[in-house]
Amino acid sequence: MPHSAGLLAVNVLDAGSLLGASGALGIAIVLFAETGLLIGFFLPGDSLLFTAGLLCVAGVQGPVRLSLVQVLLASVAGALLGAQTGFVIGRRGGRALLARSRNRRLHEGAARTEELLDRYGHAKAVVLARFIPVVRTVLNPLAGALGVPSRTFTLWQTIGGLLWTVGLVLAGYALGSSVPDVDRYLLPMVGLLVALSLLPLALELLKSRRAAKAQSR
Repeated sequence: MPHSAGLLAVNVLDAGSLLGASGALGIAIVLFAETGLLIGFFLPGDSLLFTAGLLCVAGVQGPVRLSLVQVLLASVAGALLGAQTGFVIGRRGGRALLARSRNRRLHEGAARTEELLDRYGHAKAVVLARFIPVVRTVLNPLAGALGVPSRTFTLWQTIGGLLWTVGLVLAGYALGSSVPDVDRYLLPMVGLLVALSLLPLALELLKSRRAAKAQSR
């Protein structure tokens, strides 16, 4: 009963809470939902990976102690399987699923995704999308709906997924290993990481609004 109550009390927007309740398995589940299901666009993928890397370091105080190998395996599995699932969903009706949603952020993410695909081409866009919140959720089903070749998508989503997951986990691990008492600064660092991850999306939105204003003149 106490264990069930603890699960119900998990804050899905808080990386520490998620990791404390579910450990490495939770990483796989969250990344699968964020990259494979349109309902997962609000989940904290970047901060989750970075925090998980920190919590693999001996001596770092946190809600749980994690194994670096398990974290890397869970992260890669969740991200790659999620993206591939999202692609398949898109092939079978991604446009219709997106049209049913009334969430403004989701539709803005879809617009940015189409811009990425048009501007950079399939390969580069699939890799870049991994590092942009919301866009990495929408791109996978949208790529399927737009007819991106399966082999092209699979190859580049794998490369992008490895760069994103392994890069952020090892960045957290390296920082935790090199900075004494790093856990004292955990919340500010996670906040900074979230802000930096949102920066590309904010810049794209600003650029699009400026372009729209210029065209309306």
